[in-house]
Amino acid sequence: MRGAPTILHLDMDAFYASAEQAAKPSLRGKPVIVGGLGPRGVVATASYEARVFGVHSAMAMAQARRLCPNAAFLTPRFTLYRQVSDAVMALLHTLSPLVEPLSLDEAFVDLEAGGTEPTAEAARAVGERLRNDIRAVTGLTGSVGLAGSKMLAKIASEQAKPDGLVLIEPGTERDLLGPMPVRTLPGVGPATAEALRRAGIHTVAETREAGEAELVRLLGRAHGASLFLMANGRDERPVVAERDAKSISVEDTFDVDLTDRTRVQLEIARLADRCVRRLREAGRSGRTVVIKVRRYDFSTLTRSETLRGPTDDPGVVREAAARLIEGVDTTAGVRLLGVGVSGLADYTQEDLFAQAAQAAQAAEAAQAARGAQAAQGARAAHEALEDVRRTPGPATPEHMAAGAGEASEGAGKPRRWLPGSDVRHAEYGAGWVQGSGVGRVTVRFEEPWSEPGRVRTFAVDDPALEPAEPLPLLRPEETAGRGGGGGLERVGGPGEVVGRGGGVGSARVGGPEEVAGRGVGSERVGGPEEVAGREGTVDPERDVGPGEVAGSERGVGPEEAVGREGSVDLERVGGPGEAVGRGGGGGPARAVGPEQAVGRGGGSERAVGRGEGAGPARGGGPEEAVGRGGAAGAGLADAGPAAPGGGHQPGREQGRGRGQPVTSSP
Repeated sequence: MRGAPTILHLDMDAFYASAEQAAKPSLRGKPVIVGGLGPRGVVATASYEARVFGVHSAMAMAQARRLCPNAAFLTPRFTLYRQVSDAVMALLHTLSPLVEPLSLDEAFVDLEAGGTEPTAEAARAVGERLRNDIRAVTGLTGSVGLAGSKMLAKIASEQAKPDGLVLIEPGTERDLLGPMPVRTLPGVGPATAEALRRAGIHTVAETREAGEAELVRLLGRAHGASLFLMANGRDERPVVAERDAKSISVEDTFDVDLTDRTRVQLEIARLADRCVRRLREAGRSGRTVVIKVRRYDFSTLTRSETLRGPTDDPGVVREAAARLIEGVDTTAGVRLLGVGVSGLADYTQEDLFAQAAQAAQAAEAAQAARGAQAAQGARAAHEALEDVRRTPGPATPEHMAAGAGEASEGAGKPRRWLPGSDVRHAEYGAGWVQGSGVGRVTVRFEEPWSEPGRVRTFAVDDPALEPAEPLPLLRPEETAGRGGGGGLERVGGPGEVVGRGGGVGSARVGGPEEVAGRGVGSERVGGPEEVAGREGTVDPERDVGPGEVAGSERGVGPEEAVGREGSVDLERVGGPGEAVGRGGGGGPARAVGPEQAVGRGGGSERAVGRGEGAGPARGGGPEEAVGRGGAAGAGLADAGPAAPGGGHQPGREQGRGRGQPVTSSP
């Protein structure tokens, strides 16, 4: 324990969901849930708007949909999150060389090692400066806890959420911890808490009063003794700058239990290849291959094999995993498979036996290919001879026509679009997938620094639509650097107004008449790579079905107009010189430029009353009249073929309840 609060704990607020809100203006202030979207997926992060409905991390996604059906349900984009995490960690390293990352959005910092004066005032000043710098660089918010130990610093950051700072003064630890539940202490999980509950221990004060001897009797010597120290506010764990990984692994949870033996073997081979890719990216090798199998009844088993030396050869790991799965009975059904490598090292030892086996397999494959080629040449010669004997006609051999048909069929195979992923259209520009299903994909076209955008629906195989890298959360010209005195370097032109919660701070440069909206963020790019499933990392190709959607189960996000009344969210539309009905009108604090007034949204000189919707070509010209029951969604330019679930119709005014993204419920 230290006599000064020089250990800092940073925890980003609702990290994944906040990053998605920063990247998607139409989702700001709306419930957003990020996680695996399949039947067995779980919630990775929920925004604070969704937590009001009882949604929390690690909850089954099916339950989250029941609690908050109108939320936007998005797949994680880990590349995006890693880039933001790198920017945040870079800021932490400017404070001290001792930074201990716990995850992408959480870390401890030893301020004393960085030269911070060991006083409460100096530590608080550093914490406040850090929060401002994070907002300036990423546009996101983080909560900071300061205390004399890691345990208390983490507790302080939890109390500071969201977007706050709590400092625990030395000497107040016991009084602070006393009334807290025992689960607050590190290392107290469900099993330990249940053992203490049976002994009548529910709070930290009761744990302290029970005494060390009683805790050792209940929990064992090591666990009981450490728990007694923590209950007294004593935690001597140092901040460790580097943690050496003990293993690298991947695993997938499947929507439907696998019973086919061949399918199980193919999945094990695919997971082995993914594991080796991660191993090589980390610059490591390993000598122990481990597989994990979770059966239909949730019983879980592991099998391992130790190699002669460390390796990062995909063939070696694949063969070892295949041998291990052969010894496991999977006929009753498998819900999860995993492959890992442990016993990590920084060098590799070539397996000559495995290389010889691979060379033999390659030789056999080449010989088989040569035989097939010779047979095909003989068949072609025979068919050419038959063609000479036939009456002259079309000069296209049947086998060529068949091959062309297969190629065209493969080329026209519909693509799958994950909700939340970034796309680009040749005509409309950058956007993100809001939902997909029944052969259609709904895209909202907007940029992180723009107003909420329009929604358009396309065929899933539309050649003008293609996947794209995410846009930076701040305009490149708006980010002059990272960090710096909490807004001291911020330059704004005349008439500039920063909206509520706007991501403003140091090094942020805004042009004239600019409005910085809520949650403006950092320059991050990334695409959807992994989906957090219920049992771990889930491959997106099996976690999201064709009918999976973003937003509600109809594929309609919280900002979409839903229902018979066709109501329009007042925060969805905006443009110059616009005013919005209820809640609009643009007060003085929201003035934008010389002659603009923006309320809580805006539409071109159109009044939007309660229960009203925009007619066709929504968001259109000045003085546009808004009728009741009009379709909220894309205008006539968004038209597409009619489809089950409410598709856009070409050349028709959208009626009540129509114009919603075409989706199917999961």
